[in-house]
Amino acid sequence: MIELDKNLQLDEADFECLPIRAQGAGGQNVNKVSSAIHLRFDINRSSLPDICRERLLALNDKRITKDGVVVIKAQQYRTQEQNREDAIRRLVELINSVLVEVKPRRPTKPGRAAKKRRLDAKTRHGQRKQLRGRIDL
Repeated sequence: MIELDKNLQLDEADFECLPIRAQGAGGQNVNKVSSAIHLRFDINRSSLPDICRERLLALNDKRITKDGVVVIKAQQYRTQEQNREDAIRRLVELINSVLVEVKPRRPTKPGRAAKKRRLDAKTRHGQRKQLRGRIDL
């Protein structure tokens, strides 16, 4: 079990980590060793609460497919275990970003004093520009 929140845990059976060969430079070793990790997490079949699943599916993230599967590829480190931990950490960050409640924005209007300050500043700016004009003698 992976701790997401103080009262929410993620079961390790909900995702699968497949070892794959990493891309990029690495010499002869890159063709022999599967050190990168391909993590797949099916949102619809997970043990997460319904609200969390809905928010994850509503995210506009390139890592989430149309079928509702989160695909994370981790190949930053040289060892398979470090890449696995990195992929799980990134999945937990993605889920935790959805758990945060977003406060609704209430539109506000400027107060009377702020309006007066703005108009006074406009008047001063206009007067300053008028003083820069051509002088007729």
